[in-house]
Amino acid sequence: MKFSMGETMDVEATGHPLTFTPRFDITGPQVIVADYADPAGRERLIGATFGSMQWLWSETDEVRFATESRELIGATFHVPPKSAPAQVCHTLPDSLPTLPGGLHADAVAEFSLLQATVFCCTPDGAELTCLRGLDVLEGPAPIRIGIASDVCLLVQEGAMAGWSLNDPARYLTDGFTEPEAGPPATVTRLRLAECLALVSEPLVDGVMDGEPDAWRRLRAVERALREQREDRGRADVLHRLVSRLIEDYEP
Repeated sequence: MKFSMGETMDVEATGHPLTFTPRFDITGPQVIVADYADPAGRERLIGATFGSMQWLWSETDEVRFATESRELIGATFHVPPKSAPAQVCHTLPDSLPTLPGGLHADAVAEFSLLQATVFCCTPDGAELTCLRGLDVLEGPAPIRIGIASDVCLLVQEGAMAGWSLNDPARYLTDGFTEPEAGPPATVTRLRLAECLALVSEPLVDGVMDGEPDAWRRLRAVERALREQREDRGRADVLHRLVSRLIEDYEP
């Protein structure tokens, strides 16, 4: 299957997905699927590959290909700052056909891949879906291209329309560190969905403006994470996130 990424690059699904474990860096927030563990490693990868990359102030996702083989070698996708209304997210299909991924670029060339603009996270935290725009929901159901474990590109009418991460709490981490092994607790999935809503528009606007309802919700999540006993490592990652939000904007 061939489709376009951005306006100037065509790629083809190869059936050979990346083997790296995704990292959902909640501080970004971003999903990293690449073989590096620090900023220096990222710079080395960019220097030895081609594709899209984020420049200063640009809103670009990073998708990198090996220069000789033109095969996908790593990707970083940024979670948008805006969450879609729940009633809109409910229009997402419950299940979509998925093709095994891996990508092969048509040419060795740099290109721009704009970040998604809006996201949907299921209330139970089971899936995070990021879209180029809500108009995607008005068109035909996208096809999923699985480029790594639980990471899919969404392709609609021959073009990349977004991406998704299944069970994002499983891959939750802070920075470049590896996520914890094993599945997350159900309560962690719920807290993650709540945290994503709190740090994104429109709810984060209420937090910054000191709206009482938004702050009651924020403090309730902070308390729940502080008191959570199971899955303590992931709970700590989320607790640091909401604690920084409180420190920055507490009325």
